Amino acid sequence: MSFCAIQDLQGYYRLHAHLYDATRWSFLFGRQDLLRMAVAAMGRDSVRDVRILEVGCGTGRNLVSLAKLFPRARVTGLDLCAPMLRRAVSKAVRSRTARIRLVQAPYGLEAMPQESCDLVLFSYALSMFNPGLEQALDTARQHLRPGGRVAVVDFRRTGVGLFQRWMALNHVRMDDHLLPVLRERFAPEREETRLAYAGLWEYCLFLGRKV
Repeated sequence: MSFCAIQDLQGYYRLHAHLYDATRWSFLFGRQDLLRMAVAAMGRDSVRDVRILEVGCGTGRNLVSLAKLFPRARVTGLDLCAPMLRRAVSKAVRSRTARIRLVQAPYGLEAMPQESCDLVLFSYALSMFNPGLEQALDTARQHLRPGGRVAVVDFRRTGVGLFQRWMALNHVRMDDHLLPVLRERFAPEREETRLAYAGLWEYCLFLGRKV
């Protein structure tokens, strides 16, 4: 992701941080379903000392759920925006778990040791890596251990041009680019496409393994 794109996203979320949790429930669908899919796929691994990274963790909603679903996991949340992370810190403190670590930084190789993660999660983050999607997924492959998994929920596409342009103004790309790039880099274990608001847009869930 370019420096200009990073600056744009930081500014965008600086404005939206205070109302993010109050509004995003209405269109960021499938987040909890993805977490359950990851637990089911990992099976016995979900109760051992796994390491999980969420890229673009925002206000930390998923981090607290991950810590509950994976009771011995070490969970790291990475995000660019300090106001969003401040909210994530509050959630982590309220959850009373010391297993959540928060980092303010762009996503790159230095974010985690190579081959250290069992699960890398992207929840409505990759559609905003524009440019930088391929690089982010290549980085995730390097962070994952052999057999580790990537879990993604995100916007897929829309057939409504006006809505697509509106989402682009909000830094979201909706042109069906995501799934092909995921399939190139990870062996699919589960993949779903669902409709939102009677087909105004589609969103996808993807769980894949590093081979």
